[in-house]
Amino acid sequence: MSLGQQTFGGSTVSRWLKARVWGLEHAFERARASGKAEDDTRLRIFFVLALFAFGFVTLAIGATRAALFSDAARADGRLAPIGASRADLVDRNGMLLAADLLHYGLYVDPREIWDADETRRSLLAALPNLDPQRLERALRGQRRIFVLGALTPEARNRVHDLGLPGVSFEPEQRRVYPLGPTAAHIIGFADSGGEGVSGAEAALNEDIRAAAAGQVPLSIDLRVQGALEDELWKAVHEFTPKGAVGLVTDVHTGEILGMASWPVFDPNNPGKAGVYAQTNRAAATVFEMGSTFKAFTVAIGLDSGVATPDSTFDATQPFKLGYRTIHDYHAARKVLTLVEVFQHSSNIGTAKLAVGIGPQRMGKYFNDLGLTKPAPIELIETARPLTPKKWDEDAVASTSFGHGINVTPLALAQAYGAILNGGRRIPLTIRKKEPGAPVDGPRVMSERTSLQMLSIMRANVAGEAGSGRSANIPGLSVGGKTGTGEKYDPAIRGYNHQRQVSSFAAVFPTSGPIEAKRYFVLILLDEPHGTARSAGYATGGWVAAPAAGRVIERIAPFLGVARQPEIAEVAVAAAPSGEGQ
Repeated sequence: MSLGQQTFGGSTVSRWLKARVWGLEHAFERARASGKAEDDTRLRIFFVLALFAFGFVTLAIGATRAALFSDAARADGRLAPIGASRADLVDRNGMLLAADLLHYGLYVDPREIWDADETRRSLLAALPNLDPQRLERALRGQRRIFVLGALTPEARNRVHDLGLPGVSFEPEQRRVYPLGPTAAHIIGFADSGGEGVSGAEAALNEDIRAAAAGQVPLSIDLRVQGALEDELWKAVHEFTPKGAVGLVTDVHTGEILGMASWPVFDPNNPGKAGVYAQTNRAAATVFEMGSTFKAFTVAIGLDSGVATPDSTFDATQPFKLGYRTIHDYHAARKVLTLVEVFQHSSNIGTAKLAVGIGPQRMGKYFNDLGLTKPAPIELIETARPLTPKKWDEDAVASTSFGHGINVTPLALAQAYGAILNGGRRIPLTIRKKEPGAPVDGPRVMSERTSLQMLSIMRANVAGEAGSGRSANIPGLSVGGKTGTGEKYDPAIRGYNHQRQVSSFAAVFPTSGPIEAKRYFVLILLDEPHGTARSAGYATGGWVAAPAAGRVIERIAPFLGVARQPEIAEVAVAAAPSGEGQ
Protein backbone atom coordinates (compact mmCIF):
# COMPACT_ATOMS: atom_id res chain seq x y z
CA MET A 1 0.00 0.00 0.00
CA SER A 2 1.44 3.38 -1.03
CA LEU A 3 1.65 6.44 1.16
CA GLY A 4 -0.99 8.13 -1.01
CA GLN A 5 -3.32 5.21 -0.47
CA GLN A 6 -2.70 5.24 3.25
CA THR A 7 -3.89 8.88 3.42
CA PHE A 8 -6.97 8.30 1.26
CA GLY A 9 -5.28 9.63 -1.85
CA GLY A 10 -3.44 12.85 -0.95
CA SER A 11 -4.11 14.56 -4.28
CA THR A 12 -7.87 13.70 -4.17
CA VAL A 13 -8.30 15.15 -0.67
CA SER A 14 -6.41 18.29 -1.72
CA ARG A 15 -8.65 18.88 -4.74
CA TRP A 16 -11.76 18.32 -2.63
CA LEU A 17 -10.62 20.84 -0.01
CA LYS A 18 -9.84 23.45 -2.67
CA ALA A 19 -13.28 23.01 -4.21
CA ARG A 20 -15.00 23.44 -0.85
CA VAL A 21 -12.98 26.59 -0.04
CA TRP A 22 -13.77 28.20 -3.41
CA GLY A 23 -17.41 27.28 -2.98
CA LEU A 24 -17.42 28.96 0.41
CA GLU A 25 -15.90 32.13 -1.04
CA HIS A 26 -18.55 32.29 -3.78
CA ALA A 27 -21.29 31.74 -1.19
CA PHE A 28 -19.93 34.58 0.92
CA GLU A 29 -19.92 36.92 -2.08
CA ARG A 30 -23.53 36.01 -2.85
CA ALA A 31 -24.47 36.62 0.80
CA ARG A 32 -22.97 40.08 0.79
CA ALA A 33 -24.82 40.92 -2.40
CA SER A 34 -28.13 39.85 -0.79
CA GLY A 35 -27.47 41.75 2.44
CA LYS A 36 -27.07 38.59 4.63
CA ALA A 37 -23.33 38.79 5.31
CA GLU A 38 -23.73 38.25 9.07
CA ASP A 39 -25.44 34.89 8.71
CA ASP A 40 -22.97 33.70 6.12
CA THR A 41 -20.02 34.84 8.26
CA ARG A 42 -21.19 32.45 10.96
CA LEU A 43 -21.62 29.77 8.35
CA ARG A 44 -18.17 30.44 6.99
CA ILE A 45 -16.53 30.11 10.41
CA PHE A 46 -18.39 26.89 11.09
CA PHE A 47 -17.42 25.45 7.73
CA VAL A 48 -13.72 26.31 8.15
CA LEU A 49 -13.67 24.61 11.55
CA ALA A 50 -15.34 21.58 10.00
CA LEU A 51 -12.70 21.45 7.28
CA PHE A 52 -9.89 21.55 9.87
CA ALA A 53 -11.57 18.82 11.87
CA PHE A 54 -11.93 16.71 8.76
CA GLY A 55 -8.24 17.21 7.91
CA PHE A 56 -7.18 16.21 11.40
CA VAL A 57 -9.30 13.05 11.31
CA THR A 58 -7.88 12.21 7.87
CA LEU A 59 -4.31 12.48 9.13
CA ALA A 60 -5.13 10.47 12.25
CA ILE A 61 -6.68 7.68 10.20
CA GLY A 62 -3.68 7.68 7.85
CA ALA A 63 -1.24 7.45 10.73
CA THR A 64 -3.25 4.61 12.27
CA ARG A 65 -3.28 2.70 9.00
CA ALA A 66 0.47 3.22 8.63
CA ALA A 67 1.04 1.90 12.14
CA LEU A 68 -1.18 -1.11 11.62
CA PHE A 69 -0.13 -2.11 8.12
CA SER A 70 3.45 -0.90 7.76
CA ASP A 71 6.52 -3.16 7.84
CA ALA A 72 7.10 -2.18 11.47
CA ALA A 73 3.69 -3.56 12.48
CA ARG A 74 4.26 -6.73 10.51
CA ALA A 75 7.51 -7.18 12.51
CA ASP A 76 5.42 -7.33 15.71
CA GLY A 77 6.57 -3.86 16.67
CA ARG A 78 10.20 -4.83 17.20
CA LEU A 79 11.83 -1.74 15.80
CA ALA A 80 15.57 -1.20 16.01
CA PRO A 81 16.36 1.86 18.12
CA ILE A 82 17.55 4.98 16.35
CA GLY A 83 20.90 4.37 14.71
CA ALA A 84 21.12 0.74 15.91
CA SER A 85 23.51 -1.27 13.78
CA ARG A 86 24.65 -4.25 15.85
CA ALA A 87 23.00 -7.27 17.44
CA ASP A 88 23.44 -8.16 21.07
CA LEU A 89 26.26 -10.59 21.83
CA VAL A 90 25.31 -13.29 24.34
CA ASP A 91 27.07 -16.31 25.79
CA ARG A 92 25.98 -19.86 24.95
CA ASN A 93 23.27 -19.66 27.64
CA GLY A 94 21.87 -16.30 26.52
CA MET A 95 23.66 -14.12 29.07
CA LEU A 96 24.25 -10.60 27.75
CA LEU A 97 27.82 -9.71 26.74
CA ALA A 98 27.40 -6.63 24.52
CA ALA A 99 24.50 -4.44 23.39
CA ASP A 100 23.65 -1.21 21.61
CA LEU A 101 22.04 1.29 23.98
CA LEU A 102 20.55 4.71 23.24
CA HIS A 103 22.80 7.55 24.37
CA TYR A 104 23.03 11.21 23.44
CA GLY A 105 25.56 13.60 22.01
CA LEU A 106 25.79 17.09 23.53
CA TYR A 107 25.98 20.05 21.15
CA VAL A 108 26.59 23.76 21.84
CA ASP A 109 25.57 26.59 19.52
CA PRO A 110 27.25 29.84 20.76
CA ARG A 111 24.94 31.95 18.59
CA GLU A 112 21.98 31.01 20.78
CA ILE A 113 23.66 31.31 24.18
CA TRP A 114 22.56 34.21 26.37
CA ASP A 115 25.10 33.86 29.18
CA ALA A 116 28.35 32.03 28.32
CA ASP A 117 29.64 32.10 31.92
CA GLU A 118 26.46 30.54 33.28
CA THR A 119 26.48 27.89 30.51
CA ARG A 120 30.10 27.07 31.26
CA ARG A 121 29.56 26.72 35.01
CA SER A 122 26.37 24.70 34.68
CA LEU A 123 27.69 22.21 32.13
CA LEU A 124 30.95 21.56 33.96
CA ALA A 125 29.08 21.01 37.21
CA ALA A 126 26.54 18.65 35.62
CA LEU A 127 29.07 16.72 33.53
CA PRO A 128 32.33 16.06 35.42
CA ASN A 129 33.85 14.23 32.42
CA LEU A 130 33.34 17.18 30.07
CA ASP A 131 36.65 18.53 28.75
CA PRO A 132 36.81 22.23 29.78
CA GLN A 133 39.06 23.14 26.85
CA ARG A 134 36.71 21.52 24.35
CA LEU A 135 33.77 23.36 25.88
CA GLU A 136 35.66 26.66 25.77
CA ARG A 137 36.40 26.24 22.07
CA ALA A 138 32.72 25.59 21.43
CA LEU A 139 31.63 28.66 23.41
CA ARG A 140 34.02 30.87 21.46
CA GLY A 141 33.11 29.39 18.08
CA GLN A 142 30.77 30.60 15.39
CA ARG A 143 28.65 27.53 14.80
CA ARG A 144 26.92 24.59 16.48
CA ILE A 145 29.51 22.03 17.53
CA PHE A 146 29.65 18.60 19.18
CA VAL A 147 31.28 18.68 22.62
CA LEU A 148 30.56 15.34 24.35
CA GLY A 149 29.16 11.96 23.41
CA ALA A 150 27.81 8.85 25.12
CA LEU A 151 25.55 10.70 27.55
CA THR A 152 23.18 8.35 29.34
CA PRO A 153 19.50 9.28 29.36
CA GLU A 154 19.92 10.29 33.00
CA ALA A 155 22.82 12.63 32.20
CA ARG A 156 20.91 14.06 29.24
CA ASN A 157 17.89 14.78 31.42
CA ARG A 158 20.08 16.37 34.07
CA VAL A 159 21.47 18.84 31.54
CA HIS A 160 18.14 19.35 29.80
CA ASP A 161 16.51 20.36 33.09
CA LEU A 162 18.99 23.25 33.38
CA GLY A 163 17.16 24.95 30.53
CA LEU A 164 20.30 26.37 28.93
CA PRO A 165 19.76 28.16 25.60
CA GLY A 166 22.05 26.98 22.81
CA VAL A 167 22.54 23.52 24.40
CA SER A 168 20.96 20.62 22.50
CA PHE A 169 21.21 16.87 22.05
CA GLU A 170 21.29 14.31 19.27
CA PRO A 171 20.44 10.63 19.81
CA GLU A 172 23.29 8.20 19.17
CA GLN A 173 23.90 4.52 19.70
CA ARG A 174 26.71 3.37 21.94
CA ARG A 175 28.06 -0.15 22.26
CA VAL A 176 27.93 -1.17 25.92
CA TYR A 177 29.72 -4.08 27.61
CA PRO A 178 27.89 -4.66 30.90
CA LEU A 179 30.52 -7.02 32.33
CA GLY A 180 33.43 -4.64 31.83
CA PRO A 181 36.77 -6.51 31.59
CA THR A 182 35.17 -9.96 31.86
CA ALA A 183 35.84 -11.90 28.65
CA ALA A 184 37.06 -8.63 27.10
CA HIS A 185 39.57 -10.23 24.73
CA ILE A 186 37.18 -12.75 23.22
CA ILE A 187 34.29 -10.24 23.01
CA GLY A 188 36.49 -7.41 21.75
CA PHE A 189 34.98 -4.00 21.05
CA ALA A 190 33.43 -1.90 18.28
CA ASP A 191 34.20 1.69 17.32
CA SER A 192 31.81 4.64 17.50
CA GLY A 193 30.82 4.05 13.89
CA GLY A 194 29.47 0.60 14.66
CA GLU A 195 32.34 -1.41 13.16
CA GLY A 196 34.04 -4.23 15.07
CA VAL A 197 37.67 -3.59 15.95
CA SER A 198 38.78 -6.72 17.81
CA GLY A 199 37.59 -10.02 19.21
CA ALA A 200 34.20 -11.39 18.25
CA GLU A 201 33.03 -7.86 17.43
CA ALA A 202 35.48 -7.81 14.51
CA ALA A 203 35.49 -11.52 13.65
CA LEU A 204 31.69 -11.73 13.37
CA ASN A 205 31.16 -8.12 12.27
CA GLU A 206 28.96 -8.88 9.27
CA ASP A 207 26.81 -11.36 11.18
CA ILE A 208 26.36 -8.93 14.05
CA ARG A 209 25.33 -6.11 11.73
CA ALA A 210 23.00 -8.34 9.74
CA ALA A 211 21.25 -9.47 12.93
CA ALA A 212 20.75 -5.95 14.32
CA ALA A 213 18.02 -5.91 17.00
CA GLY A 214 18.60 -9.67 17.44
CA GLN A 215 21.23 -11.80 19.18
CA VAL A 216 24.45 -13.52 18.15
CA PRO A 217 25.47 -16.29 20.60
CA LEU A 218 29.14 -17.00 21.29
CA SER A 219 30.60 -20.33 22.33
CA ILE A 220 31.75 -19.20 25.76
CA ASP A 221 29.97 -20.11 28.99
CA LEU A 222 30.12 -17.19 31.43
CA ARG A 223 30.26 -19.57 34.39
CA VAL A 224 33.33 -21.27 32.92
CA GLN A 225 34.80 -17.90 31.93
CA GLY A 226 34.37 -16.53 35.44
CA ALA A 227 36.08 -19.50 37.10
CA LEU A 228 38.91 -19.46 34.56
CA GLU A 229 39.57 -15.74 35.00
CA ASP A 230 39.37 -15.93 38.79
CA GLU A 231 41.94 -18.72 39.07
CA LEU A 232 44.22 -17.18 36.44
CA TRP A 233 44.15 -13.80 38.23
CA LYS A 234 45.04 -15.56 41.50
CA ALA A 235 48.07 -17.17 39.83
CA VAL A 236 49.04 -13.81 38.32
CA HIS A 237 48.82 -12.14 41.72
CA GLU A 238 50.98 -14.82 43.31
CA PHE A 239 53.66 -15.25 40.64
CA THR A 240 53.66 -11.77 39.02
CA PRO A 241 54.22 -12.71 35.35
CA LYS A 242 54.32 -10.12 32.56
CA GLY A 243 51.40 -11.86 30.86
CA ALA A 244 49.10 -14.85 31.21
CA VAL A 245 46.65 -16.99 29.24
CA GLY A 246 43.81 -19.32 30.16
CA LEU A 247 41.79 -21.53 27.80
CA VAL A 248 38.99 -24.07 28.10
CA THR A 249 37.85 -25.91 24.96
CA ASP A 250 35.55 -28.78 24.05
CA VAL A 251 37.85 -31.22 22.25
CA HIS A 252 34.99 -32.79 20.28
CA THR A 253 33.39 -29.62 18.91
CA GLY A 254 36.28 -27.14 18.97
CA GLU A 255 34.13 -24.63 20.88
CA ILE A 256 36.00 -22.23 23.13
CA LEU A 257 34.16 -22.27 26.45
CA GLY A 258 36.52 -19.84 28.16
CA MET A 259 39.38 -17.61 27.05
CA ALA A 260 41.32 -15.26 29.31
CA SER A 261 44.30 -13.02 28.65
CA TRP A 262 46.17 -10.87 31.16
CA PRO A 263 46.62 -7.93 31.47
CA VAL A 264 43.01 -6.96 30.86
CA PHE A 265 41.16 -3.90 29.59
CA ASP A 266 37.63 -2.51 29.73
CA PRO A 267 35.98 -2.55 26.27
CA ASN A 268 33.70 0.27 27.42
CA ASN A 269 36.77 2.51 27.35
CA PRO A 270 39.54 0.71 25.44
CA GLY A 271 41.47 3.94 24.90
CA LYS A 272 42.46 3.98 28.58
CA ALA A 273 44.40 0.75 28.07
CA GLY A 274 47.50 0.47 25.94
CA VAL A 275 48.07 -1.96 23.11
CA TYR A 276 49.83 -4.31 25.52
CA ALA A 277 46.69 -4.77 27.61
CA GLN A 278 44.42 -5.00 24.57
CA THR A 279 46.52 -7.79 23.03
CA ASN A 280 44.82 -11.18 23.15
CA ARG A 281 47.75 -13.39 24.14
CA ALA A 282 45.80 -16.54 23.42
CA ALA A 283 45.52 -15.63 19.74
CA ALA A 284 48.05 -12.94 18.89
CA THR A 285 51.20 -13.97 20.80
CA VAL A 286 53.48 -16.89 19.93
CA PHE A 287 55.52 -18.71 22.55
CA GLU A 288 58.06 -21.51 22.73
CA MET A 289 55.80 -23.84 24.66
CA GLY A 290 58.46 -26.08 26.10
CA SER A 291 57.60 -29.55 27.30
CA THR A 292 53.90 -29.39 26.49
CA PHE A 293 55.16 -30.35 23.00
CA LYS A 294 56.36 -33.68 24.35
CA ALA A 295 52.76 -34.88 24.19
CA PHE A 296 52.85 -34.41 20.41
CA THR A 297 56.18 -36.19 20.05
CA VAL A 298 55.05 -39.17 22.13
CA ALA A 299 51.74 -39.34 20.24
CA ILE A 300 53.56 -39.25 16.89
CA GLY A 301 55.93 -41.97 18.04
CA LEU A 302 52.99 -44.18 19.03
CA ASP A 303 50.90 -43.43 15.96
CA SER A 304 53.76 -43.99 13.51
CA GLY A 305 54.72 -47.30 15.14
CA VAL A 306 58.20 -46.05 16.01
CA ALA A 307 57.54 -46.68 19.71
CA THR A 308 55.19 -48.38 22.15
CA PRO A 309 54.45 -47.39 25.75
CA ASP A 310 57.06 -49.96 26.83
CA SER A 311 59.83 -48.82 24.46
CA THR A 312 62.99 -47.79 26.32
CA PHE A 313 65.34 -44.85 25.94
CA ASP A 314 68.76 -44.52 27.53
CA ALA A 315 68.81 -41.28 29.53
CA THR A 316 71.85 -42.15 31.62
CA GLN A 317 74.01 -39.63 29.73
CA PRO A 318 73.39 -36.36 27.85
CA PHE A 319 72.46 -36.84 24.20
CA LYS A 320 75.03 -35.48 21.74
CA LEU A 321 73.58 -34.53 18.39
CA GLY A 322 75.91 -32.82 15.94
CA TYR A 323 77.31 -29.64 17.48
CA ARG A 324 74.94 -29.64 20.48
CA THR A 325 74.39 -31.64 23.64
CA ILE A 326 70.89 -32.17 25.06
CA HIS A 327 70.49 -32.40 28.84
CA ASP A 328 67.62 -33.21 31.17
CA TYR A 329 66.46 -30.52 33.59
CA HIS A 330 66.65 -32.99 36.47
CA ALA A 331 68.41 -36.02 35.11
CA ALA A 332 67.03 -39.43 36.05
CA ARG A 333 70.26 -40.97 34.75
CA LYS A 334 68.63 -44.26 33.88
CA VAL A 335 66.94 -46.13 31.09
CA LEU A 336 63.33 -44.90 30.78
CA THR A 337 60.24 -46.39 29.21
CA LEU A 338 58.23 -44.11 26.93
CA VAL A 339 55.71 -43.48 29.73
CA GLU A 340 58.57 -42.62 32.10
CA VAL A 341 60.09 -40.29 29.52
CA PHE A 342 56.76 -38.42 29.59
CA GLN A 343 56.44 -38.48 33.39
CA HIS A 344 60.02 -37.35 34.01
CA SER A 345 59.75 -34.86 31.13
CA SER A 346 63.03 -36.13 29.74
CA ASN A 347 64.51 -34.02 26.97
CA ILE A 348 67.02 -36.76 26.24
CA GLY A 349 64.42 -39.48 25.78
CA THR A 350 62.08 -37.24 23.77
CA ALA A 351 64.86 -36.07 21.43
CA LYS A 352 65.95 -39.67 20.82
CA LEU A 353 62.36 -40.59 20.00
CA ALA A 354 62.11 -37.64 17.57
CA VAL A 355 65.30 -38.65 15.77
CA GLY A 356 63.84 -42.13 15.39
CA ILE A 357 60.66 -40.65 13.90
CA GLY A 358 62.73 -38.65 11.41
CA PRO A 359 62.51 -35.11 10.01
CA GLN A 360 60.14 -35.82 7.11
CA ARG A 361 57.58 -37.73 9.18
CA MET A 362 57.85 -35.34 12.14
CA GLY A 363 57.34 -32.32 9.90
CA LYS A 364 54.28 -33.90 8.27
CA TYR A 365 52.64 -34.70 11.62
CA PHE A 366 53.31 -31.19 12.92
CA ASN A 367 51.72 -29.80 9.77
CA ASP A 368 48.72 -32.14 10.08
CA LEU A 369 48.26 -31.09 13.71
CA GLY A 370 48.08 -27.46 12.60
CA LEU A 371 51.27 -26.38 14.37
CA THR A 372 52.91 -24.88 11.28
CA LYS A 373 50.17 -22.38 10.38
CA PRO A 374 47.87 -19.91 12.15
CA ALA A 375 45.10 -21.49 14.16
CA PRO A 376 42.00 -21.58 11.91
CA ILE A 377 39.57 -19.57 14.01
CA GLU A 378 37.30 -16.61 13.33
CA LEU A 379 39.46 -14.19 15.35
CA ILE A 380 41.38 -11.82 13.09
CA GLU A 381 44.15 -11.58 15.70
CA THR A 382 45.37 -15.15 15.25
CA ALA A 383 49.13 -15.05 14.67
CA ARG A 384 51.40 -17.02 12.37
CA PRO A 385 53.82 -19.46 14.06
CA LEU A 386 57.60 -19.35 13.84
CA THR A 387 58.75 -22.71 12.54
CA PRO A 388 62.09 -24.27 11.54
CA LYS A 389 63.35 -23.18 8.13
CA LYS A 390 64.53 -26.71 7.54
CA TRP A 391 63.28 -29.95 9.06
CA ASP A 392 66.53 -31.80 9.85
CA GLU A 393 67.62 -33.85 12.87
CA ASP A 394 68.58 -30.74 14.82
CA ALA A 395 65.14 -29.21 14.16
CA VAL A 396 63.16 -32.30 15.15
CA ALA A 397 65.25 -32.78 18.31
CA SER A 398 64.57 -29.18 19.41
CA THR A 399 60.91 -29.06 18.48
CA SER A 400 60.28 -32.43 20.13
CA PHE A 401 60.48 -30.69 23.51
CA GLY A 402 59.07 -27.33 22.42
CA HIS A 403 62.18 -25.35 21.49
CA GLY A 404 62.84 -23.85 18.06
CA ILE A 405 59.13 -23.46 17.31
CA ASN A 406 56.79 -20.68 18.49
CA VAL A 407 53.01 -21.12 18.34
CA THR A 408 49.96 -19.43 19.82
CA PRO A 409 48.08 -20.98 22.75
CA LEU A 410 45.14 -21.44 20.36
CA ALA A 411 47.28 -23.51 17.99
CA LEU A 412 48.46 -25.60 20.94
CA ALA A 413 44.85 -26.12 22.05
CA GLN A 414 43.74 -27.24 18.60
CA ALA A 415 46.62 -29.72 18.29
CA TYR A 416 45.93 -31.13 21.77
CA GLY A 417 42.30 -31.54 20.81
CA ALA A 418 43.36 -33.77 17.92
CA ILE A 419 45.33 -36.15 20.12
CA LEU A 420 42.56 -36.27 22.76
CA ASN A 421 39.31 -36.51 20.75
CA GLY A 422 40.00 -39.63 18.73
CA GLY A 423 42.49 -38.25 16.25
CA ARG A 424 40.64 -35.56 14.27
CA ARG A 425 41.83 -31.97 13.92
CA ILE A 426 38.72 -29.90 14.69
CA PRO A 427 39.04 -26.15 14.05
CA LEU A 428 38.47 -24.00 17.11
CA THR A 429 35.50 -21.65 17.05
CA ILE A 430 34.01 -18.78 19.04
CA ARG A 431 30.54 -19.54 17.63
CA LYS A 432 28.07 -21.58 19.61
CA LYS A 433 27.33 -24.91 17.97
CA GLU A 434 23.89 -26.39 18.40
CA PRO A 435 23.70 -29.86 19.98
CA GLY A 436 23.91 -32.51 17.32
CA ALA A 437 25.38 -30.19 14.71
CA PRO A 438 27.82 -32.08 12.46
CA VAL A 439 31.47 -31.64 13.41
CA ASP A 440 34.26 -33.04 11.34
CA GLY A 441 37.92 -32.55 10.56
CA PRO A 442 40.77 -34.42 8.91
CA ARG A 443 42.03 -37.50 10.69
CA VAL A 444 45.60 -37.03 11.84
CA MET A 445 45.92 -39.91 14.31
CA SER A 446 44.16 -43.13 15.18
CA GLU A 447 41.62 -43.57 17.98
CA ARG A 448 44.02 -46.10 19.52
CA THR A 449 46.71 -43.41 19.80
CA SER A 450 44.20 -41.04 21.44
CA LEU A 451 43.26 -43.63 24.04
CA GLN A 452 46.94 -44.32 24.74
CA MET A 453 47.65 -40.61 25.19
CA LEU A 454 44.71 -40.18 27.55
CA SER A 455 46.15 -42.99 29.67
CA ILE A 456 49.70 -41.59 29.58
CA MET A 457 48.55 -38.07 30.45
CA ARG A 458 46.45 -39.44 33.30
CA ALA A 459 49.46 -41.32 34.68
CA ASN A 460 51.46 -38.08 34.63
CA VAL A 461 48.95 -36.50 37.04
CA ALA A 462 47.88 -39.49 39.11
CA GLY A 463 51.25 -41.24 39.46
CA GLU A 464 53.71 -40.45 42.23
CA ALA A 465 56.44 -39.77 39.69
CA GLY A 466 54.30 -37.57 37.47
CA SER A 467 55.35 -33.98 36.84
CA GLY A 468 51.71 -32.82 36.87
CA ARG A 469 50.44 -34.33 40.07
CA SER A 470 49.72 -30.93 41.64
CA ALA A 471 46.80 -30.64 39.17
CA ASN A 472 45.11 -33.82 40.40
CA ILE A 473 41.49 -33.50 41.51
CA PRO A 474 40.09 -36.68 43.09
CA GLY A 475 37.26 -38.20 41.08
CA LEU A 476 37.67 -36.09 37.91
CA SER A 477 40.32 -38.19 36.14
CA VAL A 478 42.57 -35.28 35.25
CA GLY A 479 45.49 -35.77 32.87
CA GLY A 480 48.07 -33.30 31.69
CA LYS A 481 51.57 -32.21 30.77
CA THR A 482 53.74 -29.51 32.29
CA GLY A 483 55.72 -27.10 30.18
CA THR A 484 58.59 -24.75 30.97
CA GLY A 485 60.14 -23.07 27.98
CA GLU A 486 63.15 -20.85 28.48
CA LYS A 487 62.94 -17.68 26.39
CA TYR A 488 65.53 -16.78 23.82
CA ASP A 489 67.42 -13.64 24.81
CA PRO A 490 69.13 -11.74 21.97
CA ALA A 491 71.33 -9.93 24.50
CA ILE A 492 73.10 -13.16 25.43
CA ARG A 493 72.47 -14.92 22.09
CA GLY A 494 70.98 -17.86 23.88
CA TYR A 495 68.23 -19.06 26.18
CA ASN A 496 67.80 -17.13 29.42
CA HIS A 497 67.21 -19.46 32.36
CA GLN A 498 65.57 -16.64 34.34
CA ARG A 499 62.91 -15.88 31.72
CA GLN A 500 60.48 -18.73 31.25
CA VAL A 501 57.08 -19.51 29.77
CA SER A 502 55.50 -21.86 32.29
CA SER A 503 52.34 -23.76 31.50
CA PHE A 504 50.15 -26.77 32.11
CA ALA A 505 48.07 -28.45 29.42
CA ALA A 506 45.29 -30.52 30.99
CA VAL A 507 42.47 -32.79 29.90
CA PHE A 508 39.49 -34.13 31.83
CA PRO A 509 38.01 -36.62 32.20
CA THR A 510 40.52 -39.05 30.72
CA SER A 511 38.29 -42.00 31.60
CA GLY A 512 35.45 -43.32 29.47
CA PRO A 513 35.10 -44.10 25.77
CA ILE A 514 36.69 -41.86 23.15
CA GLU A 515 33.35 -40.13 22.41
CA ALA A 516 32.73 -39.22 26.08
CA LYS A 517 32.58 -35.57 27.12
CA ARG A 518 36.13 -34.26 27.27
CA TYR A 519 37.64 -30.82 27.81
CA PHE A 520 41.05 -29.23 27.40
CA VAL A 521 42.37 -26.64 29.86
CA LEU A 522 45.49 -24.52 29.44
CA ILE A 523 47.10 -22.23 31.99
CA LEU A 524 50.15 -20.27 30.83
CA LEU A 525 52.24 -17.66 32.69
CA ASP A 526 54.77 -15.57 30.78
CA GLU A 527 57.90 -14.93 32.88
CA PRO A 528 56.51 -15.81 36.32
CA HIS A 529 58.55 -15.40 39.50
CA GLY A 530 59.01 -18.08 42.10
CA THR A 531 57.78 -17.57 45.65
CA ALA A 532 58.48 -19.07 49.04
CA ARG A 533 55.46 -21.34 48.57
CA SER A 534 56.92 -22.63 45.27
CA ALA A 535 60.37 -23.06 46.86
CA GLY A 536 61.62 -20.37 44.52
CA TYR A 537 60.68 -22.34 41.39
CA ALA A 538 58.69 -20.78 38.55
CA THR A 539 58.25 -23.89 36.42
CA GLY A 540 54.98 -25.23 35.03
CA GLY A 541 54.40 -27.82 37.74
CA TRP A 542 54.61 -25.18 40.44
CA VAL A 543 52.90 -22.13 38.98
CA ALA A 544 50.44 -23.43 36.35
CA ALA A 545 49.40 -26.97 37.25
CA PRO A 546 47.72 -26.07 40.58
CA ALA A 547 45.71 -23.32 38.90
CA ALA A 548 44.61 -25.71 36.15
CA GLY A 549 43.44 -28.21 38.78
CA ARG A 550 41.41 -25.55 40.58
CA VAL A 551 39.80 -24.44 37.30
CA ILE A 552 38.82 -28.03 36.51
CA GLU A 553 37.35 -28.56 39.97
CA ARG A 554 35.19 -25.44 39.61
CA ILE A 555 33.96 -25.90 36.04
CA ALA A 556 33.27 -29.65 36.08
CA PRO A 557 29.73 -29.22 37.52
CA PHE A 558 28.86 -26.61 34.87
CA LEU A 559 29.95 -28.98 32.12
CA GLY A 560 28.09 -31.98 33.49
CA VAL A 561 31.21 -33.90 34.52
CA ALA A 562 30.51 -35.76 37.76
CA ARG A 563 33.13 -37.09 40.13
CA GLN A 564 33.67 -40.82 39.95
CA PRO A 565 34.43 -42.14 43.48
CA GLU A 566 35.25 -45.60 42.19
CA ILE A 567 38.36 -44.28 40.41
CA ALA A 568 41.48 -45.10 42.39
CA GLU A 569 43.12 -41.79 43.23
CA VAL A 570 46.55 -40.84 44.50
CA ALA A 571 47.01 -38.24 47.21
CA VAL A 572 47.53 -34.72 45.91
CA ALA A 573 51.09 -33.74 46.72
CA ALA A 574 53.39 -30.82 46.08
CA ALA A 575 55.16 -30.71 42.76
CA PRO A 576 58.44 -32.62 42.64
CA SER A 577 61.50 -30.63 43.54
CA GLY A 578 62.47 -28.45 40.61
CA GLU A 579 59.85 -30.01 38.37
CA GLY A 580 60.02 -28.77 35.27
CA GLN A 581 60.25 -29.28 31.93
